[in-house]
Amino acid sequence: MRFRVTNLRLPVDVPESEVAEHLCRRLKIPQESLASTRVLRKSLDARQKNKLQYVYSIVGRAHDEIPTSRGGDLQVDAFVEKPFFDPDPGAAPMEQRPVVVGSGPAGLLAGYYLAKKGYRPIILERGAPVKERVPAIRSFDRGGEHDNENNYLFGEGGAGCFSDGKLTCRITGPDVDWVLQSFVDCGGRPSLTYEHRPHLGSNKLPMICRNYRRKIEALGGEYRFNCRLEGVQLRDGRVIGLETSSGLLPVSHCVLAIGHSARDTYRMLVEAGLPLRPKAFQLGLRIEHPQEVINDHKYGRPEYLQQLGAADYSLVAKGKRDLFTFCMCAGGIVIPSVSEPNMFCSNGMSNSRHDTPFANSGLVATLEPEHFGSRDPLAGVEVQRKFEALAFQVTGGSYHAPIQRATDFLADRTPSKNAVISSSYQRGTHPLNLAAVLPPQICAAMKDGLPKMDARWKGKYLPEAVLVGPEMRGSSPVRIDRDRDSWQIPEIDGLYPVGEGAGYAGGIVTAAVDGLRAARKIVEHYAAPTDA
Repeated sequence: MRFRVTNLRLPVDVPESEVAEHLCRRLKIPQESLASTRVLRKSLDARQKNKLQYVYSIVGRAHDEIPTSRGGDLQVDAFVEKPFFDPDPGAAPMEQRPVVVGSGPAGLLAGYYLAKKGYRPIILERGAPVKERVPAIRSFDRGGEHDNENNYLFGEGGAGCFSDGKLTCRITGPDVDWVLQSFVDCGGRPSLTYEHRPHLGSNKLPMICRNYRRKIEALGGEYRFNCRLEGVQLRDGRVIGLETSSGLLPVSHCVLAIGHSARDTYRMLVEAGLPLRPKAFQLGLRIEHPQEVINDHKYGRPEYLQQLGAADYSLVAKGKRDLFTFCMCAGGIVIPSVSEPNMFCSNGMSNSRHDTPFANSGLVATLEPEHFGSRDPLAGVEVQRKFEALAFQVTGGSYHAPIQRATDFLADRTPSKNAVISSSYQRGTHPLNLAAVLPPQICAAMKDGLPKMDARWKGKYLPEAVLVGPEMRGSSPVRIDRDRDSWQIPEIDGLYPVGEGAGYAGGIVTAAVDGLRAARKIVEHYAAPTDA
């Protein structure tokens, strides 16, 4: 009998190796009656600071029947696992090898699935391989020049390679499981498949991206680096070629996984007549604390820090425009998220060890298209560019980060130019009133929502908090239209827009799943190409 147990609560100091023993004790069955067990889900319940628990969902196989009705809070049900849909290749001919534009999470998983099915995809990446990308980023962090094509946003792995590596998402199911298992197969730890908030770490992601590439290439796929998409050729309602910085590439099927920062590519697609439209997006600031403040609020007991590592959190403040935290980086740093010269935008990341004395989180609200000031498809992009350019100018054109204490922001007090405000941002900071680098609607949401968040923490959230910004890349301000069934742009065969850049995902896993599903649509209908 296969069964699932939910809501098994155990103290955090109980090791996973003893979970099966505790499960049998709670079910009142001998341990030898279990043929196997597997952790399906593991999350931390920190509502009682001095009594932290892990909450498990367990899938097991028993030699005998186990009653599905149990007393107390433990739930036992028969379990039938939904299979992953993995179609055989279709019969329609494919003229050329499929092309994937972009090697971020969406493009990476699209290419990986196509390679595993024998389609030998060609992956175009405007930036450099990750081995060259890492030193370029380190150079910029130390004060070097900005590289337009090799930075935190462009290069192998895309923005996802240096976006902290959080694998949290709101969707579930076999596609998510397949994606998470692929991360494990490419170097992630096995617990990624069941942790409530799995985290790869920015130090691990370059290696994992490289391992994906090695697997894709071993299966006949091909990477072309420093190859930027510059034009799309269409004929009779279908794509026939891609104009790139390396020349013309004939193509019959192309996955567009361009990422949400390829602004020049957005403009090119609009000029080519593709259906792009503005969409609401999230923007705001980063909020930074001493990590010990977060640990003390969540744990209460110092021994929990040794067992669990740096604590994280998430908050939502309801209002006319909700304010919420996202991409919380425990033991992390604030980084520049810059894709164009003479602009500044912040983001956050943390390594797998979560070992800095700082915690930072995105602090964002949603801006709707009616506040963009134009009906142009790229009006939201221009909002981003406007405030990023302003942030660069007011800090003296040095890629320093605008910074302000949260209490001063709420009081509308402009800090002195000589104010010393501690931050993890490496290139340097510039104190100023951050209201100057935010749209008024977002500034109002901040001033309404931050006191509510502080109240949730009984006055301990804001006293030591620092704000850094602006944070403009919370999500894409653009959506590329696509058909719900075929995953293709309506009335244009062969173009599959996916991921955050297409406006259909938010985060590594949802983008990766979106890329997987587009690739599966190709496999489902078309035979693998036979050309050399």
